[in-house]
Amino acid sequence: MRRNRSLLGVVAAELVSLTGTAMTFVALPWFVLATTGSTAKMGWVLAAEMLPMALFGIPAGSLIARLGAKRTMLLCDGARAPLMLVIPILHATGQLSFAALLGATFAVGAFAAPYFGSSRTIVPEVVGDDERAVAEVGAVLTGGNQVAQIVGPVLAGVLIAASSPPAVLVVDACTYAFSFLAIAVVVRAGRRVEQTERSRGVLAGVRFIRRDALLGPLVIAACVINLVANGIVIGVQGLAYYRYGASAHVLGFLFGGFGAGALLGAIAAQQLAQRSDLLRLSTVGIVAMPLPLFLLALHLPWAAAMVVTGAFAFFTPLVNAPLLAILTVRTPVELRGKVLTAVMTVATMAGPFGFLGAGLLLHHVTLTAFFLVLPALLALAGVGFAGVLLRNGAAPDVVAVPDVAHG
Repeated sequence: MRRNRSLLGVVAAELVSLTGTAMTFVALPWFVLATTGSTAKMGWVLAAEMLPMALFGIPAGSLIARLGAKRTMLLCDGARAPLMLVIPILHATGQLSFAALLGATFAVGAFAAPYFGSSRTIVPEVVGDDERAVAEVGAVLTGGNQVAQIVGPVLAGVLIAASSPPAVLVVDACTYAFSFLAIAVVVRAGRRVEQTERSRGVLAGVRFIRRDALLGPLVIAACVINLVANGIVIGVQGLAYYRYGASAHVLGFLFGGFGAGALLGAIAAQQLAQRSDLLRLSTVGIVAMPLPLFLLALHLPWAAAMVVTGAFAFFTPLVNAPLLAILTVRTPVELRGKVLTAVMTVATMAGPFGFLGAGLLLHHVTLTAFFLVLPALLALAGVGFAGVLLRNGAAPDVVAVPDVAHG
């Protein structure tokens, strides 16, 4: 793996850019909460960043098919770097209205879907089509990403306390520029894949998912999971602001707990993917994942709350790495870009409503009630998700998709 130059380039680009993204994910909602005091407005901002995934995710698959994974990643990083600078520039000149903040956040989020689809499509090109190899590399990538989730929030907390939230956004813009250069110079994979009749059309990925005995029900279940799980972000922001004295340092450590737990989970997933049934591994992870969150209903010291967020995040790679490997290898090469972006689009479609709903809920209930209701809903959704995995575990590897173009 260390000799694979393209893989190292992808990992380096993601590690740096996701560190900046993790910083912004802490700083931007905190900025809204600190300046407006409104958890509802905080939910609107997070929803604005996720909404483009639902709107543009499926068409993004056609963009990846047309340009190839590498060019699509370059396009996304090249656009997000200057767009991220819009918010601090408007803030510095006194021109940042709430509407402008929503618009800039929406614009940055519009490039998330094609980047995600490209970064996952490129993996089999650099490591081959073996399902377990893809799962192992996926776990390694997840581990690298989680290093960013540890470092980013802690750096954000320090930088917010020393300067201001908009300064964090400037750093994020610089990380997108670094990612652009790393991919342009180092990565040699991700060329355009020749299309066939069944891969043509904007909705080719959706058709494949709909006809697949596993992927169709799985995506619907994931949509419900994301609806509930996104509320955790709102809840953790609320913990730091209302329970721990509006401390940006505590906020950084709470989100750093997510990263530390997920990093340990990624290491475990890398090892388990080599010898475990991938569907069963995901099933165990999805059922266990929400259980630690019930402890946040208690008035814990912030360090204990950080351990809880880490325990929750530990199980996410055990769910995501196997499922992404199954999804990637299960899909024909010419359909991968469209299927991956379609899966992400449908799975995250309810995400903005999760942010909005959680923001409104926290506006009307206590943190204790919030962290009783949300984990309970997530546990119910996880059981349903596990049922889908187990029921369809014996499904055929690939379904036949008629060679007709629609959409």
